[in-house]
Amino acid sequence: MQRKNIASGTSWEPIVGYSRAVRVGASVHVSGTTATDQAGNIVGKGDAYAQAVQTLKNIETALRAAGASFKDVIRTRIYVTDIDEWQKVARAHAEVFRDIRPATSMVEVSRLIDPDILVEIEADAVIL
Repeated sequence: MQRKNIASGTSWEPIVGYSRAVRVGASVHVSGTTATDQAGNIVGKGDAYAQAVQTLKNIETALRAAGASFKDVIRTRIYVTDIDEWQKVARAHAEVFRDIRPATSMVEVSRLIDPDILVEIEADAVIL
């Protein structure tokens, strides 16, 4: 099987040494993704829902680059810095995955790589 690394062009990827997503065979793994725009600016500062929406858009871009789509996602992992905001993040997740219903978890973390980032999401997909 061939391995395909997908980059998003963020400054973090070469610093940390990771890919936005990796496809091997039918499996696609999307790294922890946050709410940044093409220029690397954080979208939705202070708004967990807006950040979750942008994060999911970024995940969709990575999935498409790997030849996958949201319908192929079998698991997501959601990290939030304030679990009291869970319903806002869950609403954004449900808008995308309501009918797909991947396995998921949502956990609170003490902080993410930038203090303005409130949400980070990972996704795993299998292309059938």
